[in-house]
Amino acid sequence: MTKVDLAAPPPSALVGAARGGLGNLAGAAVAGIAGVAVTWLVARVLGPAAAGSFFAATSAFVLAGSVARLGTTTALVYWPARLRAQGRPELIGACLRAGLVPVLVLSTALAVGLWFGAPAFFPDFAGPLRTLALFLPVAALADALLAATRGYRLMLPTVVLDKVMRPGTQLLGVASLALITAPVYLWALAWVLPYVPVFAFAAVLVWRHWHASPALEGPAVIDGRPAARTFWRFTAPRAVASGAQAALQRVDVLMVASLAGLVPAAAYAVAGRFIVMGQLANGAISQAVQPRLAELLSTNDHAGAARLYQTATAWLVLLSWPLHLLVFHYAELYLRFFGESYVFAAPAVRVLSGAMLVATGCGMVDIVLSMAGRTTWNLMNVLLALGTMVVIDILAIPVLGVLGAAIGLAAAVLVNNLLPLAQLGWSLGLHPFGSATLTAMALTLLSFLVVPWLVRAPIAGVCAGACVYALGLRICYRRLGLAIVLAARNRR
Repeated sequence: MTKVDLAAPPPSALVGAARGGLGNLAGAAVAGIAGVAVTWLVARVLGPAAAGSFFAATSAFVLAGSVARLGTTTALVYWPARLRAQGRPELIGACLRAGLVPVLVLSTALAVGLWFGAPAFFPDFAGPLRTLALFLPVAALADALLAATRGYRLMLPTVVLDKVMRPGTQLLGVASLALITAPVYLWALAWVLPYVPVFAFAAVLVWRHWHASPALEGPAVIDGRPAARTFWRFTAPRAVASGAQAALQRVDVLMVASLAGLVPAAAYAVAGRFIVMGQLANGAISQAVQPRLAELLSTNDHAGAARLYQTATAWLVLLSWPLHLLVFHYAELYLRFFGESYVFAAPAVRVLSGAMLVATGCGMVDIVLSMAGRTTWNLMNVLLALGTMVVIDILAIPVLGVLGAAIGLAAAVLVNNLLPLAQLGWSLGLHPFGSATLTAMALTLLSFLVVPWLVRAPIAGVCAGACVYALGLRICYRRLGLAIVLAARNRR
């Protein structure tokens, strides 16, 4: 195992990751609040059946978008970061062309397929799904282009466009419809329209940086092969893996809708909303860490990569475990916020929150595996996890309903995190369990599980836990790597 000296001064990779992460976290907070507000409005205003139609349609749209991106959201960070670190920025343009053109072609084909196939294959939510399909190419390209900006170490576009502007305008659009009686397809239109300005702004930024790079002299060759071939040799496993990863997050809602009905599908979507909030924190940190991990691993700096991985995992635990622990402890109160008709899904909430504690405790393990070039391993892990979930869902949903779907997703989450964790330790000697991570786990468990259980009263328990948490952060801020965050804030 790679030994990590946390007492050493923070290297530029850590400070840079913290600086990018601070902006991403601020944006993630906005996105999380807006996302919960949209879910609350849909659940409250449309009612369980219509809300189930909306959630199923958006799940199908997100799944199709992930397939259309072909894994380029990882590759378009990996290759620009790697080529810049190796002093070959003139090759970035060839990689951008290799990634973006196939995304445009496939997303257009999928949009046409969804438009014509929705009435036959998804009759219960064909209207909103056909509306969303019209914007599938725009959404897929917007995400791919934003990934390319992160490859240039530009975190601000992701924060402003994807975490503030898009969810904020989605909330405004949905809230305006809540004041009138509108069909579900108009709610879908209000939700998807904000992808258009995100695409436009991201395209302009990438075009500017692309044309500011040095001119390429001679053929575009990377590692002795044509650039496009090398790009897709790395990306092809990730293309399948990204689609499977999106299926892990979205296909269960579709399976509940088909096997149990739209009302249970709405309850399951509401039950899992907190997972999306937790993933925003994970995404915020991962997007800041990802290009620096690629640079460190490309130069075989395993000690630096280990320190970055462990410190980032500690930050992720500090941000996400309080949410997952509180949702676990107060599952009924959480669901009652969206409406009394969803409270029956409390057991599913507790199963999901337990699984997410394990997942976030492993950190961005799949990202580390991909940035180390093990995209084929990552593909096999995700496919195994997806297969596990589908089998359990088919067997359990007809019997247990939303609880069966939660058990299937929890099993998949465990497979998709524990297996790559073992692979990283065996192949590279990397793991997330440094002193910062273990301290963060102990502090959050004490503050948001033990203290609320002892106090009993919900408001008093949360307040007491927050006080213990704040005190622990103050006492252990150096061990937790928070001094690095302060250094990054000062540099800003």
